[in-house]
Amino acid sequence: MPEHFTPEARAPRLSRRAVIRAAAVTAAVVGVPLQTWAAGAHPAAAAPSAAPELPAGLTAYRTPYVNWAGEITHSGLWACAPRTAQDVADLANWAHREGWRLRARGKAHTWSPLTITGPAESDERVLLMDTTHHLTGMELVTPPAGAPGAVRAQTGVLLETLMAFLADHGLGVTNTPAPGELTLGGTLAIDAHGTSVPAAGEAARPGHTYGSLSNLVLSLTAVVWDTGRAEYVVRTFHRGTDDECEALAAHIGRGLLTEVVLQVGEEVPLRCVSRVDISSDELFAAPGSAAAGRGNTFADFLDRAGRVEAIWFAFTDRPWLKVWSLSPQRPATSRPVSHPYNYPFSDVLPTPVARLAGRLAAEGAWFLAPELGLAQYTVAATGLTATLAGDLWGPAHTLQFYLRPTTLRETANGYAVLTRRADVQRVVSEFVAYYSEQLKSSALRGRYPVNGQVEIRVGGLDRPAESAAPGARPPLLSVVRPHPDHPEFDCAVWIDVLTQPTTPGAHAFYRDLERFLLRTFEGGYALTRVEWSKGWGYTDTAAWADQEVIGTVIPASYGRGQWAEAVGILDRLDPHGVFGNDFTDRLVRV
Repeated sequence: MPEHFTPEARAPRLSRRAVIRAAAVTAAVVGVPLQTWAAGAHPAAAAPSAAPELPAGLTAYRTPYVNWAGEITHSGLWACAPRTAQDVADLANWAHREGWRLRARGKAHTWSPLTITGPAESDERVLLMDTTHHLTGMELVTPPAGAPGAVRAQTGVLLETLMAFLADHGLGVTNTPAPGELTLGGTLAIDAHGTSVPAAGEAARPGHTYGSLSNLVLSLTAVVWDTGRAEYVVRTFHRGTDDECEALAAHIGRGLLTEVVLQVGEEVPLRCVSRVDISSDELFAAPGSAAAGRGNTFADFLDRAGRVEAIWFAFTDRPWLKVWSLSPQRPATSRPVSHPYNYPFSDVLPTPVARLAGRLAAEGAWFLAPELGLAQYTVAATGLTATLAGDLWGPAHTLQFYLRPTTLRETANGYAVLTRRADVQRVVSEFVAYYSEQLKSSALRGRYPVNGQVEIRVGGLDRPAESAAPGARPPLLSVVRPHPDHPEFDCAVWIDVLTQPTTPGAHAFYRDLERFLLRTFEGGYALTRVEWSKGWGYTDTAAWADQEVIGTVIPASYGRGQWAEAVGILDRLDPHGVFGNDFTDRLVRV
C-alpha cells in the first residue's frame, strides 16, 4: 500500500509585546519537573535485563514511557517497531508462547493506564510496539454508496497527517480531537471525539458523523486468535456484517488494529470566532434565569453554530469561548489560515505564566492558583488580539487542531454526560454551580486543588444512520454509544477539569466531583459515562482505583447486555490476554 507523508487575584499585566515575544520563543516549554512526574510512585523496577529474541528479525530496544501528564512512567521497557501486520501477528504468537504481553505505543498522549500501569509494569514482561515507524501508510479507496470518500490507513499514522492528506483531496471529517499528534490507532481505541452537533437548520452531510471517530469505521484489520489454527492471525472485519468490528472499533486497549477503512465526507471550510467577554454567570446560566434570557448561553451558541467549546480558567469569571461554524466562503472579517495550531500564546507560555506554574509545583505555592488562572486568562485575551487569532477561517482540519505537545502538561478528569439537546444548558449549569461552589469553599479553607481549567464541549452520539455501512451498529464500548433504555438522549456534554499532576487534594476534589456527576446525572434526564483516556474512578488518593466505579458503575452505564456482549467478543478474539494489562484485566470483564 503506498505511503504518503504528505477570580480575584493579582497577576502581572501582560503586554501585547510580551505575548508576541513569548509566543515566538519555542524553547519556553512549561512542564512538570522530572522528579515529580510520578508523584507517589516507587522507583521503576528494571525490565528483564536480556533483550528478548523476537521473531522475524525484529529487534528489541529499550525505551522510556511517559504519558501526557507524566503520571504514568517507566524508565525503560523493551520495545520494537513492527513493519507489517504479519509482524504483529508473529509477535502475538511469540508473546503467547513466552509469557509476554504486547502494548501498542503511539505518542503516549493519554492519561489513563490503558497502555501501561506504571513503574512495576516491567515485572509483567511487557513489550511495547511503536506503530509510528512503519505502520503509517494511507490511500484513498472506492467509497460505499452514501459516502463521498473512503480512506484506508494504517494505525500508526498521525491524525494531522491523515487529515491533511484528506484535505488535499477535498475530503474531511466533522470531529477530531484538539491535538493532531495522535495516532489513528490510539484515537480509535478510546473513541476520540471533537465538538459538534447540528446547528439549527443544518442538514446532515453524507460521509460525516457528529459522533466519535470510531463511528466512521467501515472495516478494520486486527490481530486475533484463530481457534482452528490455534494461533494469532491477521483478519479483516466489516462493519454491519461482523460483530467483531463493532467491538474492536473502540476496544480500550483490549485489541490491536493494524489498518482501518474510514468513510469520509466532503471538506467544508470552518470559521472559528473566539470570545473572552461573556461572563461565566451568563454563559453557564440556569435555563429560565434572567441571565439566560440575554441570548448568550452555551446552548444559544450551540444552536447558532453547532460547534462550541468553553475553556474556563480557575478563579476567573470570563471563559475563552470558541465557536466554529461551517463557512464555505471566507467572511470579510476572518483571517485566512492554511495550517493548524493558530494559538501560539497557548502552545508556548509567556514567562509570567511559566513562572507561576513553576512555583506551584516546585515550591508548593499552591495558594497562587488564583493568580495562575488570571494570568492564563490574560494571556488568552491578549494573545487573541496580538496574533489576530480571534476570527479565523480555513480548511476544517487547520482549525480543529489547536493543541501542540509544547503546551502546559496537566492532569485531567473526563466524563461524557448523555442527554437531550434541549437539556444541554441544564447539565452545564448544574455542573458549573457545583464546581464553582466546591472551588470557592476549598479556597476559603486555604486549599487549592484545581489550578487549571474547565473544558466543556458537546458532541453527537454514534448513530448507525450516519454510517454508510448497511446494518452498522454503534461501536459497543464507545462512550457515546446510544443507551438502549434512553433513545431520547441525542448528544453528550463532555466535561474535563484540569490541574497540575502533583496538586494536593486534587484526587479528593475529583472524587467528590465524580460522585456528584454520577449522582446527579444517573439516567433520568442525563447519564454520566467516563471518558476512557482521562481520569476517573477516584478515591481520595488515586485515580482508576474505585472498584465500585470500575466493576459496577461503568458496565451499568452501558447496559449490562451491551457490556457483556463487548467483553465476550474481545475475550474470544484474545483469550490469552496478550493485548492487555493488569488494569484492563479488571476493567474489561463482566
